[in-house]
Amino acid sequence: MKKTTLLGSAAVAITLGVMAFSLIGGGETPAVAQETPQTAAPAATLDRKQVETIVREYLLANPELLLEVQQALDVKQKEEQRVAALAVIDDARDDIFNSEFDGVVGNPKGDVTIVEFYDYNCGYCKRAIEDMRALTEADPNLRFVLKEFPILGPDSQKAHVVSMAFRKLMPEKYAEFHDQLLGGPGRAGEASAVKLAVSLGADEAKLREEMKDPAIIDAFGKTYDLANKLAITGTPSYVVGNEVVFGALGQEVLAEKIKAVRTCGEATC
Repeated sequence: MKKTTLLGSAAVAITLGVMAFSLIGGGETPAVAQETPQTAAPAATLDRKQVETIVREYLLANPELLLEVQQALDVKQKEEQRVAALAVIDDARDDIFNSEFDGVVGNPKGDVTIVEFYDYNCGYCKRAIEDMRALTEADPNLRFVLKEFPILGPDSQKAHVVSMAFRKLMPEKYAEFHDQLLGGPGRAGEASAVKLAVSLGADEAKLREEMKDPAIIDAFGKTYDLANKLAITGTPSYVVGNEVVFGALGQEVLAEKIKAVRTCGEATC
């Protein structure tokens, strides 16, 4: 059977809609070439149930139409999401790429920046850390921003509080702290994060005092707001140039995004 094209499906859907609209008394049919009143055939009248039966039988005979409509809807929604993200990134560029509360690994003055929204207890983030390592090692001009986004419960938030306090006290060792806490076994929480921080040279009393800074919780709030505006609901998620990338898609995909930014600038290729 010849596959119905999307254009053809749309035409069929419009035709059925017009039929349903006119035959059940929903309004006038759009202007088309018609026979003169003297030669016009009597119009058939169908009730709503008959129209619904016609539509149902057509869809059962051509189920691929439903798939095509769903695909068209997906494309439309993704494009709407992309356009909305462009506006958010343009409006909140400094908060996304240059927040004072975010850690940076790689080259702080790199020509391309990747921003990662992550949670210390996200299994996908734990696997994706290898992507960050490989990318920053292979690309000396890559700046990788780590945006603390605790969304997996109280343990996560407490671990991220320690992380932000540690970065404030010992920024030179933040990358090592991040690597070990995210890459380590078990669930991260306050106790494990504090233990790691102390093992890396932090003074525990000073660390715990820094953990009380209300600016940390305020920073989380700003990150949640940004994520909401960018339609980010899970981790890891990335912002590269003017694009939001959802999920741990792997080193190759991120490398292609980096290449596109260098080729096209902030514009989308």
